[in-house]
Amino acid sequence: MSTPRSLDLPDLVRSVILQTPRGAFAALWSQPASGVCERKPAILVPGYTGSKEDFIPVLQPLASAARCVVAFDMRGQYQSDGAAHQDGYSPDELAADIAAVASAIAPDEDEVHLLGHSLGGLIARHAVLGRATSVASLTLLGSGPGSITGRRHEVLRSMLGLIGGADRAADPGRLRSWAEQLWEEHLEPQARAEGVAEHIIGFLRDRHLANCPTALVVMGNYLLSCPDRTAELARTGGPPVLVMYGENDDAWPPEVQDRMGRRLRAQRVCIPGAAHSPAIEAPETTASTLTSFWNAAEEASRRRRRHGTRGTAPSR
Repeated sequence: MSTPRSLDLPDLVRSVILQTPRGAFAALWSQPASGVCERKPAILVPGYTGSKEDFIPVLQPLASAARCVVAFDMRGQYQSDGAAHQDGYSPDELAADIAAVASAIAPDEDEVHLLGHSLGGLIARHAVLGRATSVASLTLLGSGPGSITGRRHEVLRSMLGLIGGADRAADPGRLRSWAEQLWEEHLEPQARAEGVAEHIIGFLRDRHLANCPTALVVMGNYLLSCPDRTAELARTGGPPVLVMYGENDDAWPPEVQDRMGRRLRAQRVCIPGAAHSPAIEAPETTASTLTSFWNAAEEASRRRRRHGTRGTAPSR
């Protein structure tokens, strides 16, 4: 297989390998030009078939607001090592990986801001509910209350159905052929229909084929079957939550994400002109919204500590 093509990085963003007790994770690390991080760090978790590169347009603007920001490939995604067994892609294991990444990037911090896009949002929520790491805020970006819905649900179910039964899904050669078939029959035609530039299509192909096929199967099945844990999250009373989505999102309808946000008493932001990937489609709005939310969450935390109360996210 050829070496995956890389994308150009902004001046304040660098590619790193994070070494943790749970293994190595490929990441994009951004920090202020001065090198001084006055704010709490943030961790960005990509979605299904995505990677850390999906956050490139927002990394430098976010870091310019005096904080360290790290986007990383989950286990088995793109440039991060795969798990030894398919159980390594369970929500519990992926949530534990988030905690390991948090400790690696901010060993002296008591809390981090956590953002998950799409499937990454479901895993980030799982990390919060399992108290895998201490979180200053949770952002669900283009992510819903449970399993993916509508057309994307049917497409993903069809894609996973191509692999056949459990015996075929355990065959590495069959898995690799299946991943190539996904690209040729589904992902590449979709990218071309959306008018994606040729050099980006080349990157998307290399990225897809670098994914661990077993991870694609396990994560895909979770995306189809994830339960609605909104009520459970709402009962925790914290951390502050931001639900942000594009007005044209076709993974979870905007009204579904808005309703989830109301149930969570979360801040809710609908981004005009964006679809399922606001960090790419509307980076300025996404970055400014996140910076304002994170700064407000930190200020609210300082006020609670001064007054000796924990508090909950305000209703909106």
